Amino acid sequence: MAKRKIVLSKSFVKAYKKFIGRNSLLKKQIDSSIEEMESDLYAVKLRTHKLSGVLEGSFACSCGFDCRIIFVLNKNVKPEEIILIDLGTHEEVY
Repeated sequence: MAKRKIVLSKSFVKAYKKFIGRNSLLKKQIDSSIEEMESDLYAVKLRTHKLSGVLEGSFACSCGFDCRIIFVLNKNVKPEEIILIDLGTHEEVY
């Protein structure tokens, strides 16, 4: 499978900095999950799934016990882009 390219949106960068500020111990786990997304987006540990409702067309994956990454896929470019949109607890991102 072709490797995908991670793209960080401004909203994701802001959420990442805020989240890491509150939960610095999760930084390594989040960074590891992002690396895993690039090589195997559907790895079991990520629990990647489609979203519905307001976030329909987006996906989410797990990067810790109560930590989610919201993203969209851009399949119109090669390599395919994973555009990271938001990061936070389950309650914050949904």
